Amino acid sequence: MTPPDRTSDTLVVTPTYNERESLPRLAERVLASPAGVDLLVVDDSSPDGTGEWADDLAAREPRVHVLHRPEKAGLGAAYRAGLGWGLERGYPLLVEMDADLSHDPVHLPEMLAATRDADLVIGSRYVPGGGTVNWPWHRRMLSSGGNVYVQALTGVPVHDATSGYRVFRAAVLDAIGLADLDSEGYSFQLETVVAAHRAGFVLAEVPISFVERTVGASKISRSIVAEAMVKVVGWGIQRPRHPDGLHPRSVRARQADQPAR
Repeated sequence: MTPPDRTSDTLVVTPTYNERESLPRLAERVLASPAGVDLLVVDDSSPDGTGEWADDLAAREPRVHVLHRPEKAGLGAAYRAGLGWGLERGYPLLVEMDADLSHDPVHLPEMLAATRDADLVIGSRYVPGGGTVNWPWHRRMLSSGGNVYVQALTGVPVHDATSGYRVFRAAVLDAIGLADLDSEGYSFQLETVVAAHRAGFVLAEVPISFVERTVGASKISRSIVAEAMVKVVGWGIQRPRHPDGLHPRSVRARQADQPAR
């Protein structure tokens, strides 16, 4: 039986902190998607009223839910809480999506369709058809270089392991022990893809167009980048040794061949 607060098989989880300007537009586009998804806003007590606005929307729209957290405690903690909320309610598919409009909901149907053949689908900027919009050269260099660094040290066979736009099958999050993951910042994205790959799940990449935020402030800091770099070294040291560089049970990531819309 479907839980009363679940109207779909797919939950989009969106962490927020001071996203009052962007969240209304994101919510409108997510709810209008032909994918027919539910939306969970995980708000870290935003002082700008983001959580209160989300509560008002949830009171009018049964597909919207809000999870309030007492303080700003990092992206990883927000995703652990939000994805865990979805697992408890039996959602078979769980989506990560930023609230700042950098992740276009137009890609949702294609990404969800890719789960027919994959367990974790990543919205990738660095496969044919993918790209970035309004990014300065140094931001792109940092991102693309970081992904090369991750791939070299961990052996994860994807081009965009740092992407925060992705779809998990619930079985992946159950198997890798969501509650036991300890990354606090954006390294949560790396930790989950490394863990899924080493557990033998099938990874796939779908091309997306990533758009730089136009409102609000970026949450990336030097400490967040430093955390990711240190953790990647640790995962590299623990890397399973295998002739092709992969976990013996793992399958090479498959890149979706449909062009981005």
